[in-house]
Parts: sequence; structure tokens; C-alpha cells
Amino acid sequence: MPKTEGADPAARARLPRRRLDGVLLFDKHAGLSSNACLGLVKRLFAAQKAGHTGTLDPFATGLLVVALGEATKFTQGLLNADKTYLATMRLGVTTTTGDTEGEITATAPVDCDGAQVAAALDRFRGPIEQVPPMYSALKRDGRPLYEYARAGIEIERQARKVSIHALDLVSHTGATVVFRVRCSKGTYVRTLAEDIGHALGCGAHLCGLRREAVGDFSIQAAHDAAALESMALAVRDACLLPPDALVRVLPRIELDAIQAARLKLGQRIVVGDASMAPLDAARGYDNVGMFMGLVKVASGVVHPLRLLVSAS
Repeated sequence: MPKTEGADPAARARLPRRRLDGVLLFDKHAGLSSNACLGLVKRLFAAQKAGHTGTLDPFATGLLVVALGEATKFTQGLLNADKTYLATMRLGVTTTTGDTEGEITATAPVDCDGAQVAAALDRFRGPIEQVPPMYSALKRDGRPLYEYARAGIEIERQARKVSIHALDLVSHTGATVVFRVRCSKGTYVRTLAEDIGHALGCGAHLCGLRREAVGDFSIQAAHDAAALESMALAVRDACLLPPDALVRVLPRIELDAIQAARLKLGQRIVVGDASMAPLDAARGYDNVGMFMGLVKVASGVVHPLRLLVSAS
């Protein structure tokens, strides 16, 4: 039986890179960096360009929203979006990194019941302050903090405000606690686990992390590498969402053919009187329903913000 394209790595390698605009919900497996995921997706789709909407640590799994081609212009909203994680932490053991990839720094007996764990979680809902971990990509003087940490240098960090919108205990068995958290941009779940362990008096580190949602995108609709590898290219392409999926929460503005032609040239368009409701950002569509990009409305005038470049 002849092999399909999806089952033939050599055939895939020969595919020329192509202009491809869309969004892939990718289910990342453990041990793969976010940048490695981008390379994998670019190879599988023979895509010229790809970008993600928020990194995951290599040991973590779950949802990575990957933008291809022109869709990379519209990722900012998801970079700022809330994230939902299923986290597993080990009580009684702390590490240099706050997760399983670090060296053990201390151990302590664990003597707490489910009620005490639930009470500790209660302390971390709502607006809180976190001190970013040394093992992070935050930069100081042009160098990421993890480079200082690996050199044994401790850098003073300022606490940052983040929001824990939901924090629920899923299970507690001995020293293992599983919780689900929905949090704002910039939240470090391993720091949250460390802080919960500190509140319980025994310390803790994160030993498992799975991202279940980014904004309103869910892991339930994601595809993993094995599934994508098994598909023929045409079937794989059908897994992509359109570029406007990244901005679907914004209001929609429809233009006629003349207006759309002017917008495509980067021109402003008068579409109503000065009483028309202003919009800082909206989705613009042409007369046949094709997404053109982001626009803003002020005093009855549509201004281009970030437009798709049409394929030649």
C-alpha cells in the first residue's frame, strides 16, 4: 500500500515552505520547548512563518496557540489573556526552580488535611503579589534571570501584582495536591505552588502542569504532534482556524466593495456621522465576508490598524 504524505517524513521534508495563514491549537507534550513546538508545526504545515501566544515551560504540557503567517499580527490579545492550568504540587519538598527540574533544597514533614489545604488556597484568590522566580525569562540588564541563577547569582526582584480569578482544589492525597487555577497574564504557577506550600508550613514544588485554556480557547479542541503527524497535508490544513479566530471577541464591521478597496490601500473611510460609537479596535470585513484586519472607529471614520497582506 502506498504511504500517505502524513506517514512519510522524507516526503514532508521535500515540501517547499508556503504562505499559510491560520491558527493551530496545539497540545504540547512534556520535554518540548515552546520554540521547538514552533519548529515542529512549521515543518508539519510547511509554513513560512509561525509564532505562539505565550510560552510553556518544557516540563509542562497542554495548550499552545500557534499563529501561522498573517495570523501572527493578531496574537497580542491572547498574550494578555487569562490562562487556566491543572497543576500538581508535592508538599514537603522545595527545589531551586520551584518545579521538578531543580535540585532539592529542603524537605519537611507533611501534616495537613484537606480542610487545611483548602483554607490555604483561599488565601490566594483575587489580586495577589508574586515575586518572579530567578529561574525565569524575565530580563535584567539584557540577560534573562535564569542565566544569573545558573551562575549562582541572586538578583533582587520586585513583587508584581497578578490576579487569581479561580483556584479550586481537585484532589489531595498524602503529600500530593492537585488544583485548577485561572489566572491573569504574568502569573507563575510554580511560584503559586511554592507560596501555598509556605502557607502550609511545609514547603512545596510543582511536579505537574497542564494548560487547559488560553482565553476562550480550550485544550479540548487541540491536536497533538502524533495526531498531526498521521494526517495527510490536506487533512492537517483543515485543523487550522482562520486568522480572525484570534480576535473573535472584538466587534465586527462590514464594508462595501468600494470601502473595502480603500481600506486595503490603507485609507481612512467615512462610514457614518460623528455620533457613531467609537471603537478602539474592531474586526473589518469586506463585502463578501472576508476578514481584512483590525480597524478603529472615531468620529464616524474607520481607520486601519493592522491589516492582512493579501497573498499574491
